[in-house]
Amino acid sequence: MPFHKIEAEKLSHSVVRQVELLILRGILRPGERLPSERELSEKLGVSRPSLREAVADLQARGLLISRPNSGIFVGDVLGSAFAPALIQLFASHDEAVFDYIAFRRDMEGLAAERAARMASDTDLQVISTIFAKMEAAHQKRDPTDEAELDASFHMAIIEASHNVVMLHMMRSMYDLLRGGVFYNRQMMFRNRITRDQLLDQHRAINSGLQRRDPAATRAAVEAHMDYVHSAQSDQIRAERNEAIARQRLDHENTR
Repeated sequence: MPFHKIEAEKLSHSVVRQVELLILRGILRPGERLPSERELSEKLGVSRPSLREAVADLQARGLLISRPNSGIFVGDVLGSAFAPALIQLFASHDEAVFDYIAFRRDMEGLAAERAARMASDTDLQVISTIFAKMEAAHQKRDPTDEAELDASFHMAIIEASHNVVMLHMMRSMYDLLRGGVFYNRQMMFRNRITRDQLLDQHRAINSGLQRRDPAATRAAVEAHMDYVHSAQSDQIRAERNEAIARQRLDHENTR
């Protein structure tokens, strides 16, 4: 018979499963510090020995790391998504920039469509709150905050799609973008007209989501990424033209 006795699960195993799910669902993020041992044991309702056993298991698998005199942190589970040699190739070839934008267009369009159907009311409130912060940051002359919120806005949509594989894959891609591997996204926000257009595009995305309109939301994301593609193409062309012009000027100055 296919039956076996039911045994009570060890408390440490329950802790492990809870932390695993928090990391899998993107709630606990790479580099995030966990509460102190005393606080965490109280929150979980387990003894410190059980907690230590669970933490040791998670550390052995690289999900948690211990830093002397600092505490326990979520491991850099995204760190191995791309090899350093591949990241260097991404950074040195324009072809990767446009492939990256095309990839985001497809993936984020799908994620936005899913979010419009599957997001909870709280998910939509998070997205709306981030967009409100973008509107406030838009009034500042310095575009830094608005550029950072841009990434947060897009990641909130990915999170609201409730697909953990897509979540971790896209979070890894955004980490590369934040590091300037593909292009300097803050450059796009330095032009006032471009900033205005980007804000309008994000407004259209947010509006589609809040109405729970999958088709309109996906179309808004795709239009936004098409604009990013065009703006980045113009930027690369302008940089190349400037480099050629400088060569001409240097040559004239030496004649």
